[in-house]
Amino acid sequence: MAFQTIKGTHDILPEDSTRWQELERIIHDVAARFGYSEIRTPIFEDTRLFSRSVGEDTDIVSKEMYTWEDRSGGSLTLRPELTAPVVRAYIQHSLGRKSPLQRLYYMGPLFRRERPQKGRQRQFHQFGIEAFGSEYPEQDAEIIAVGHTIFSELGLKDVTLKLNSLGSGECRSYYKKALQDYFNPLKDQLSETSQKRLETNPLRILDTKNPEEHKLLAGAPSISDFWSEDDQKHFSHVQDLLSSLDIPFELDSRMVRGLDYYTRTTFEFISSNLGAQDAVCGGGRYDKLVETLGGKPTPAIGFAAGMERILMSMDSYGKSVKGNLVYVINLVESASGKALQIANEIRELGFAVTLDTLRRSLKAQLRDANKMGAGKVVIMGEEEINNQTLQIKDLTTGKQEEIAESDLVKHFTV
Repeated sequence: MAFQTIKGTHDILPEDSTRWQELERIIHDVAARFGYSEIRTPIFEDTRLFSRSVGEDTDIVSKEMYTWEDRSGGSLTLRPELTAPVVRAYIQHSLGRKSPLQRLYYMGPLFRRERPQKGRQRQFHQFGIEAFGSEYPEQDAEIIAVGHTIFSELGLKDVTLKLNSLGSGECRSYYKKALQDYFNPLKDQLSETSQKRLETNPLRILDTKNPEEHKLLAGAPSISDFWSEDDQKHFSHVQDLLSSLDIPFELDSRMVRGLDYYTRTTFEFISSNLGAQDAVCGGGRYDKLVETLGGKPTPAIGFAAGMERILMSMDSYGKSVKGNLVYVINLVESASGKALQIANEIRELGFAVTLDTLRRSLKAQLRDANKMGAGKVVIMGEEEINNQTLQIKDLTTGKQEEIAESDLVKHFTV
C-alpha cells in the first residue's frame, strides 16, 4: 500500500522550508528586540488544563481536541492552543518570582480535529506573544506593537488591526445575559450552531458568517454599553497609545474572542487576501486565567498568529520569502576543488551556498538556481579559471559583472 499524510495534515517540503525558516527568523528577531524570551512546552498536556482554561462549552473542548486515556488512567490531550500551556509553565516554574514582568513568546504545532479547509488544518502552526504581570494599557499597546512590527517586516499588505474591549469579567457576564435576552425571542431565526451558542457562549454568535444572522446583529446590544468607568478609561488609553505609535486601527464592537478567558482589550489582525477565514492573528487580555489555573492573581495579555495563514497571505499578492542563497556554478571538472573552496569562503561570510555536484550545463544550473530562489550566482568557466576571475550574476536584477578572484570577500561584504 502507498502511505499518505493523514487528512488535515501536510508535509513542509524543501522548496517551502526556506520560507518557513525566514518567517521564523523574523519572529525570533522582532521578539528579541522587544525583550521577549522564547518558551517551549510539550505538545500534550493534562486534558483538564484545556477544559478549565478554554471552557467546557467551546467547540475546541467539546468537539475538536485529540484526547486519549493514558496507561496510568489519566486523560491527555494534544495541545489545541498554546496560551494555557504557557500559563501552566508560568505557574509551575514560579516565573513570577524571578521577575514581576515576564515577557514570553513561542512557536510550534497545534492540533484540532476541524474540517480541513483553506487556512485551517488539523495540525497547524502558530507563534504567539504573552506578557504576565502588568495590568496597564501600555502593556496592551506593546503586545500589539510586536505583532504590527512582525507583519510590517514580513511585508504583509492589506492587514487591518481591529480593536475592541470586552470589559471586566463582571461586564462580560452582564453582556452575555443581555445577548441571551435579545436573541431568545429570535431563536427560531438562528442557525443550529448559533442556537447552541446562545445557551453556552452567546458571544460567539457575534462571530457568525451567516448573512441572515448578520441582519439580526444590527439590533443586538453593544458590549460598550456595559463597560465600567475603569474599562472605558483603560480602552481609551490603549487607543491613545496606539495612535502615538502610528499604528492604525478600526474599532469593531462585534469583534470578540471565543475563548472564555478573555477580558478587556481584544484585537485581531485580518488580511483581505484570505477570504472568509481572514484572521492572521488574534489576542487580548486574560487577567483571570493564571488564577483560574491555580496561580496567584496575575494580569496578562497576549496573541497567537497562524503561520500557515501568514504565508498564504503573502503568497496571495506574490510576496515570497527568499533565503540569502548563493549558487556556485563550476563548468570545469579540474577546478572542483577551487569551487568547493570558494563556496566555503562565501559560507564563512554568513551566506547559504549551494554548489552543483551533478556537472550539469550552465543553462541547467541557472534554471536550478532560479528555482531554488537564489539571490546571486557565481560562475566559473575555462576563461575565468585561466584569468583568476569570477562572474557574479544578480538574479533579482539580471546584472552580471566580472570580479577578480581575490576580490570575492570584498564583493560579498560591501
